[in-house]
Amino acid sequence: MNLDFLKELGIEAKNPGAFDGSWLQTTGEECHSIAPANGKTIASLRYGSRADYERVVAAAQEAFSRWRALPAPQRGEYVRRIGLAMREKKDALGKLVSLESGKILQEGLGEVQECIDIADFAVGLSRQLYGLDIKSERPMHSMREIWHPLGTIGVITAFNFPAAVWAWNAMLSLVCGNAQIWKPSEKTPLTAIAMTKVAADVLAEDGFAPLVGLIIGDVSEVGNAMVEDKRLPLISATGSVRMGRIVAEKVGKRLGRSLLELGGNSAITVLDDADLDMAVRAIVFGAVGTAGQRCTSTRRVLAQRGIIDELQNRLVSAYKSVVIGDPLAEGTLMGPLIDQDAVQGMMQALATAKEEGGEILCGGGKHDPGGELSAGNFVQPTIIRAHPEMKLVKEETFAPILYIMPIDDIEQAIQVQNDVPQGLSSAVFTMNIRHGERFVSAVGSDCGIANVNIGTSGAEIGGAFGGEKDTGGGRESGSDSWKAYMRRQTSTVNWGSELPLAQGIQFGSD
Repeated sequence: MNLDFLKELGIEAKNPGAFDGSWLQTTGEECHSIAPANGKTIASLRYGSRADYERVVAAAQEAFSRWRALPAPQRGEYVRRIGLAMREKKDALGKLVSLESGKILQEGLGEVQECIDIADFAVGLSRQLYGLDIKSERPMHSMREIWHPLGTIGVITAFNFPAAVWAWNAMLSLVCGNAQIWKPSEKTPLTAIAMTKVAADVLAEDGFAPLVGLIIGDVSEVGNAMVEDKRLPLISATGSVRMGRIVAEKVGKRLGRSLLELGGNSAITVLDDADLDMAVRAIVFGAVGTAGQRCTSTRRVLAQRGIIDELQNRLVSAYKSVVIGDPLAEGTLMGPLIDQDAVQGMMQALATAKEEGGEILCGGGKHDPGGELSAGNFVQPTIIRAHPEMKLVKEETFAPILYIMPIDDIEQAIQVQNDVPQGLSSAVFTMNIRHGERFVSAVGSDCGIANVNIGTSGAEIGGAFGGEKDTGGGRESGSDSWKAYMRRQTSTVNWGSELPLAQGIQFGSD
């Protein structure tokens, strides 16, 4: 495997684990980035310590004090140049994402393109951080709402999108006037180092490199420090529901803000009148893409009884043609799971599914591509005929397991789909406009994302991304999600010569 692209990104055999405007020679525990496709070490680094964390925060705070004073369009110009730098290194960054996380190269390149897209979005946004003009009830008074930078924010990301989720946060946060400190997953540290280098090289020209602080470390040393730190008014965290509950509690205890992107359990409903060719393509991509390790991965198919057998047969046939292997190789459609713990988690879920009455239609085991990939974390994508009463179908297994279940009509489909703790992404395939509109109405899907004739994965950056219930309620990326990174100020100016009070209150005498 040719790894020359790592040199282009500045990745070495040994790498520092923290950045405060310069790369710190961290002295914490040594860790390794392991390629999930073959189990080999890509490169090593040392975790950052609590002392390193303090240096990163202090540097970010100082840079923020200068950055917030810049006009937002000037901040947008820096972000524009960061986007251009990511464009120049797109190929190398995409390969690194693929190598380190295990997703196929097309998905790795797509993730980097998403980073570029959100930078473009943020540049335009830098001239549109609009407030409100509010009509005052008092004469010769003007009242308005103004948005100001929030401060230094903390960003905690997961392994499955090691670049894009940081960019969603950082590009918007930068134009809003903030600094950020990034704690990436310990499973994908090299991508974080590479992305930080790209952004920092642009910002360093004018002494703003500490705005993209990085600290790689474990929960006890770094994670807890971030969520308990009052200097970080916002913690944006992506990960499991269990992790999100801990973050929300600790940040809430200090009256800070949380932006949470947690678990998903996406369902696609396929009605009798659906275009089955489109539905099959959407389901396979949603369930097999990233080896089922997306929070938006399709995990449940709710098929109307008139077409369920045909749909099931088509899906089984499609699954048998999925090429599993080296994620960097052309033609591969599914790479490995992230590690052996993920493999064991899938095997346990399959055993539980059988115990609960599920029928495995295809897949159901580990996969050995042969050669050096025999040491990789490969599994077979699996389809299980299930029923809504199974406890397992209400849980998220981060693996390519797809449950297919029969439903009678759109009403039952909505009920079954919503009857899970998670509420991230959902979709319906139908040619009936009434059913489609019903699905996205107030009495339809309870998810943050509700699609018609489109799958559950592959959101565009123009719309706010996030979900409800156990998904955490956060919104990132497009729309007005920039407001999460700013503080709102109401300002009233009296330009008259008297002091009337609101609500017509009379206090004392003239």
